[in-house]
Amino acid sequence: MFFLKGISSSSGIAIAKAYRLVEPDLSFEKKTIEDVGMEVERFQAALSTSKTELEAIREKANAELGADKAAVFEAHLLVLSDPELLSPIEDKIKTEQVNAEQALKEVADMCITMFEQMNNEYMKERASDIRDVTKRVLSHLLGVQMVNPSMISEETIIVAEDLTPSDTAQLNRQFVKGFTTNIGGRTSHSAIMARSMEIPAVVGTKTATEEIQNGDMIIVDGLKGEVHVNPTSEMIAQYEKEQVLFAEQQAEWAKLVNEKTVSADGHQVELAANIGTPKDLEGVVNNGGEAIGLYRTEFLYMGRTELPSEDEQFESYKAVLEGMNGKPVVVRTLDIGGDKELPYLDLPKEMNPFLGFRAIRLCLEEENLFRTQLRALLRASFYGNLKVMFPMIATLDEFREAKAILEEEKQKLVSEGIQVSDHIELGIMVEIPSTAVMAGQFAKEVDFFSIGTNDLIQYTMAADRMNERVSYLYQPYSPAILQLVKMVIDAAHKEGKWAGMCGEMAGDETAIPLLLGLGLDEFSMSATSILKARSQILRLSKKAMEGLAEKVLQMSTTSEVIEAVEEATKK
Repeated sequence: MFFLKGISSSSGIAIAKAYRLVEPDLSFEKKTIEDVGMEVERFQAALSTSKTELEAIREKANAELGADKAAVFEAHLLVLSDPELLSPIEDKIKTEQVNAEQALKEVADMCITMFEQMNNEYMKERASDIRDVTKRVLSHLLGVQMVNPSMISEETIIVAEDLTPSDTAQLNRQFVKGFTTNIGGRTSHSAIMARSMEIPAVVGTKTATEEIQNGDMIIVDGLKGEVHVNPTSEMIAQYEKEQVLFAEQQAEWAKLVNEKTVSADGHQVELAANIGTPKDLEGVVNNGGEAIGLYRTEFLYMGRTELPSEDEQFESYKAVLEGMNGKPVVVRTLDIGGDKELPYLDLPKEMNPFLGFRAIRLCLEEENLFRTQLRALLRASFYGNLKVMFPMIATLDEFREAKAILEEEKQKLVSEGIQVSDHIELGIMVEIPSTAVMAGQFAKEVDFFSIGTNDLIQYTMAADRMNERVSYLYQPYSPAILQLVKMVIDAAHKEGKWAGMCGEMAGDETAIPLLLGLGLDEFSMSATSILKARSQILRLSKKAMEGLAEKVLQMSTTSEVIEAVEEATKK
């Protein structure tokens, strides 16, 4: 029995067996084969097993994720039936008397290189399919189990280096009870997804994949940021009691589900939710969300082999707008780049992708992609209270260009006789320090601001939020960050506009009193944080928090700010 310390990124307690989501070791040695006939049979057996496995995955994906996600596995099955790939492998085994692993690798590598060099998007996608299928066949030749999160069928806790958005999209909420990772922080995508899935998570343990084995019984304590490995029966019993206590606390918060969010002295604010797909709506409604403050549309584009169509996007946006029954829905236009890639776009590799060709920069250059999304949003606007937000805006010219394109598409739709709402607010995500500094000028032209603190903090502090070695500089309560937040809120209010926050700071227990005091109008967070935040705000005095905010803005360090908040909010 031992435990690992990490970062609590999603509250709750999970107790289950470990499932290591780690790439298997597929290394092998080249060998000379005496019985080539038997070696060919061994290769064919690995092919057959791979086909059976992929057919099962395809059916499961089709049933649970839809035909578009299942299409990836259909492509993989086609590769496994392609004589232009398979025949040369068998020929190589027979003529060169090499083991099947070596023949498979040599032929597959040649095909992958050939396809990658073609100036054709379909062929480049085929290279990726061959690479994935080769790994699967090789794993069966070596007798090594491939990981596949979509096929988990018993209660487990995922153990991984990190979880990509596509990994988390495959997780079955029925069986995945929690997860722990080596890297990451509260604002990493794996942490954000854990909160949206309402499962406990501890990230940044550094060594989880090295020290935890498949099948180990583990406890993920998302309240304290601890992972207990092979705990005693007494510890399991104690944690089961704590699970009950946490459930009781959640039941108390649940009583506030239909309440307004009003401070102790009568000031009302809006608590909204960040979502990634229409499936997240249930969590928003169940947790008393008063709006959608951030709909991350990039998940519509991920985990597939081609761009989503206008109609497909329209149906997703319409579902969310209708599901919110007239409550505000802020949709962020495509924010791809940084650690979110779309292989089928074939974008060039960049030295620093977080500061590179991403978000609105990509959309303004890939104009057809952008116009398709805007048309889908405009068509959906008729079905609810839509607000459109452009991400990563650095200059007024970018906002004006994006707005002009939207207006052009709106006029086209109207001329086609398609109904479009006349009341669509247009806003920007404030995540670049220069934009916060220029908020006064932006506020004259935008309808609202939403502060994206996840990026604003890392850009202001020049500290990559995914880099463990500089994570100490990721400081949401830094007086520098608070000064920028104040600039944005004050600029919005001066022009009669509203200011929200959709970064993870909005749901942070220490930050909430400060943000209330600074005058934030809308707090958007993971749905599971809403009721806890409402409970906290009900107990706070807006006037007292204004005094606190004024005081901390004069402070020099983060530690001073935290101490002041703790002192001001003591029960």
